[in-house]
Amino acid sequence: VQLVESGGGLVQAGASLRLSCAASGRAFSSYAIGWFRQVPGKEREAVSCIENSVGKTFHAEFVKGRFTISNDIANDTVFLQMNDLNAADTAVYYCARAPWCVRNSDSGPYLVHQSLRFQYDYWGQGTQVTVSS
Repeated sequence: VQLVESGGGLVQAGASLRLSCAASGRAFSSYAIGWFRQVPGKEREAVSCIENSVGKTFHAEFVKGRFTISNDIANDTVFLQMNDLNAADTAVYYCARAPWCVRNSDSGPYLVHQSLRFQYDYWGQGTQVTVSS
């Protein structure tokens, strides 16, 4: 299984970007894909997740309606549409595969404690998103 992210770049505050996560391997539709982000010296944090088989989505609190996660099952790709970007969104964004959107709680925002992260078994190499203010 390989996951390849693309779509990152340098944009100004208020702009939009669409990240892609292209997957290879079998049974894409049976898995979930989560997006995470990380800045140097900080913990990797969960952003959004989609369960491909049923289309259920989950988002972190800081997304606040700005991001949308979607999939293209026919092409084994998951997208993260990010609108109204701000400097705090600057990070390397990673996508990762899991059997479902593994998270801290069945209710509430999308949060993934470090102890749960091992259930995301394949990760992409990351794509840099830089937002200038």
